[in-house]
Amino acid sequence: MSKDRTNTEKLYDVIKKPIVTEKSMMATTQYTFEVNMDATKVEIAQAVELAFPGRKVKKVRTVYMPSHEKRMGYKFGRTDSSKKAIVTIEGDPIEELTAI
Repeated sequence: MSKDRTNTEKLYDVIKKPIVTEKSMMATTQYTFEVNMDATKVEIAQAVELAFPGRKVKKVRTVYMPSHEKRMGYKFGRTDSSKKAIVTIEGDPIEELTAI
């Protein structure tokens, strides 16, 4: 018996974490999130609207962040590749993600 997840349960796994940097907080209606690698723009928009009720997503832009080579002493390694989404919302700003 397989455990089929509903669409709502899948949307909770789309957004990994918000990226709060000085550059990402410059715009008042744009927010940056680290998202799942296989997430589409439609799924990202639905996940943001589900996580922050009362907000309407206007635009979603995605960026693939490739892995980089890092060095720790004489050993070399690689960082994880990731995907980030820049989401533009309509209406009031998200209070949980605004800079203090």
